[in-house]
Amino acid sequence: GLALAESLGDMKGIKRYADKIIAMDEALVLNAVDISGRPHLSFDLDVPAKKVGNFDTELVSEFFLAFVRNAKLTLHIKKLAGRNTHHIIEGCFKCFGRLLDEATQIDPRREGVLPSTKGVL
Repeated sequence: GLALAESLGDMKGIKRYADKIIAMDEALVLNAVDISGRPHLSFDLDVPAKKVGNFDTELVSEFFLAFVRNAKLTLHIKKLAGRNTHHIIEGCFKCFGRLLDEATQIDPRREGVLPSTKGVL
């Protein structure tokens, strides 16, 4: 999270908002972000199993909570469908990567402009 926040610098020209839905076999996961300067996580990723191999699935929410706090962004994660814990989690992370890619892109129409009506993020 800190690495993202530092890499964005003053955030001028970024798109700021993005949303994605990713299908991973039977799983369908939605992510939406606002790079707002205000940390908030809405995490609704019900997973059927407590572990995938040796991986404790409760760590998924802990990762995103720490990321959100350090990057100071608002993130919503929601499972829309899915039964396979591995597919749900994999879809969530792939969705998150694509989401950040879009939200951090420079919008050529707003290059050099802070994406805020208040003038601060």
